[in-house]
Amino acid sequence: MVVVDSFLRYLITEKRYSSLTVRAYKTDLMQFEKFVSDHAFADQLTDCNTKHIRSWVIALLDNGTSPRSVNRKTTSLRRFYRFCQQEGVIKNNPAEAIPSLKTARPLPVFLEEAQMDSLSVKADKDTDFVIVRNILILELLYGTGMRLSELTGLHDRDTDVTNNQLKVFGKRQKERMIPVTGSLATLICLYREIREKEFPGLVPDYLILTESGKPAYQKLIYRVVKEALNGTSFSGRKSPHVLRHTYATHLLNRGAEINAIKELLGHASLSATQVYTHTGFEKLKKVFQKAHPRA
Repeated sequence: MVVVDSFLRYLITEKRYSSLTVRAYKTDLMQFEKFVSDHAFADQLTDCNTKHIRSWVIALLDNGTSPRSVNRKTTSLRRFYRFCQQEGVIKNNPAEAIPSLKTARPLPVFLEEAQMDSLSVKADKDTDFVIVRNILILELLYGTGMRLSELTGLHDRDTDVTNNQLKVFGKRQKERMIPVTGSLATLICLYREIREKEFPGLVPDYLILTESGKPAYQKLIYRVVKEALNGTSFSGRKSPHVLRHTYATHLLNRGAEINAIKELLGHASLSATQVYTHTGFEKLKKVFQKAHPRA
């Protein structure tokens, strides 16, 4: 459908959404389009009305789709039809009347400091490329709180070990600087030395490379993190985002200001960061329940 293709190009060129986000929008629109076609509701998406979208929402819930996922899908439709309005394709947005479902916001899952310490491995001059790279992946995720997409998109030139800082490009290509520790800067230097020996003459564009010298991909990072977390007592979901949650939670627990954490994480609004205050409060509740005689 031409208008769908135009919408997806708009997300890429105008809104500067990531490829993963655009893919999610495309998947949602294709899923709704199939539903509409299967039920013979309309010939194309621009002919759909609020009743059609409401029927889809009910079908999704009946099939076990979580309210959070349903809300994301209806948001995709809402923005698509808003674009159609702007382009003069339709007059009214049929998704505007669809209310968001109530959802319970889950608390971030994170590692305790002792669990994180068990992940820390010292690299030395004799360690091979893959081992040092994997250690660096873990230390970057925990030491900066960067997103998975920010790590795979981290350019070698944006790693300033002299001034102990990194430049990353977050959602919508928003640039931010993140400080790093001296030990992490040293680890980056060691990794670069070993990488140069592993791939002599290669001038890398990206910091993290695969065993064949190509830019690291997201599944590789997932695998490295999962294998590392399997060796700890951590029982939650083993993903790179857990280390981002751990970074933020440990900063908060040690007295960092919530606004500073917001800037370090690259959140657009404070509400996204405030979820970590609930995590800290849960810890305080456990302390209270153990310590207070009437708890």
